[in-house]
Amino acid sequence: MAIRKIAQLGEPVLRQIARELRREELATPWFHALLADMIETMRDADGAGLAAPQVYESVAVAVIEVRANPRYPGVATIPLTVLVNPRLTPLLSSDAGELAEQDSIFVYEGCLSITGLRGRVQRPRKVRVQAWDQGGAPLDFVWEGFQAAVVQHETDHLRGALFVDRADPKTLTFLREYERHVSSERRVVDGGAAS
Repeated sequence: MAIRKIAQLGEPVLRQIARELRREELATPWFHALLADMIETMRDADGAGLAAPQVYESVAVAVIEVRANPRYPGVATIPLTVLVNPRLTPLLSSDAGELAEQDSIFVYEGCLSITGLRGRVQRPRKVRVQAWDQGGAPLDFVWEGFQAAVVQHETDHLRGALFVDRADPKTLTFLREYERHVSSERRVVDGGAAS
């Protein structure tokens, strides 16, 4: 296991669409080493998740875990989750397929690849997650609230998108100012508009 360098905004790998993995690749020493390094790197950086492109591997795998994380105080624990080739489906109450206020979560997101910056992002509050685990077994579950925001953030990395692409530009703030001026009540707002 090794802590890997995390790609920063401007690195071309962060804007590439990650290659999906074949099931037989999951049994290789390369994949096992990548996964171990990603988990160690995420934990070392106090991340809530990490996608392979962030460690310069343009493949469709992400790891997610939240436990007593100083970057996300007060959010629910998320056990270590490995997602290979994830597909997300927003679960919306509107038949029109549009994101309505009641179907939204507003989160001030940050990113290990955009050090020191946060911005308010609107995302679907509830998503169905379909993927393989690290052994190739199928996963199919629904996440809601902060968990849904995290999995969408990590899945965006696999499509070459970053949270700054989705953030309201007027809310972009450096971490010091975020901690000074954004109240804890406004940091994660489930449904409806945030104040």
